[in-house]
Amino acid sequence: MQHEKSCGALVFRTDESGQTFVLMIRHKPGGYRSFPKGHMERGETEYMTAVREVYEETAVQIRIKDSFRKTVHYSPMPGVSKEVVYFLTETKQEDIHAREGEIAQVEWIPVEKAEKCLNHENDKMVFRSAMASLKKRKLAASANS
Repeated sequence: MQHEKSCGALVFRTDESGQTFVLMIRHKPGGYRSFPKGHMERGETEYMTAVREVYEETAVQIRIKDSFRKTVHYSPMPGVSKEVVYFLTETKQEDIHAREGEIAQVEWIPVEKAEKCLNHENDKMVFRSAMASLKKRKLAASANS
């Protein structure tokens, strides 16, 4: 069995009106939406891979400061097991650009609509988990202010 490992991030942005968006990519093959991610390269940490892949696929620069880390496992094809590690981050950067080639589109999706946009159950599970973590963090921040 061949094993592949990828890392990526759920990138959130809140605008001046208080609306929150999540960054999604739409793949050319299949046209489905997911979160930016990609294969680890030799010598990289999981964080380094996630930061590089988000930038390569969307032109968004991130710094991962949160302890959120979710791992999903699946088999993209017979004889291949894939592990994907996701981190959570927030940005103020609005400007996004899709990488030439494999990505059809990069989008800021309002969080209320995001789960309906996802095709894969793994992505939905990671999204729900990230939203719960964001909600907890916001509650803690308001309790401390």
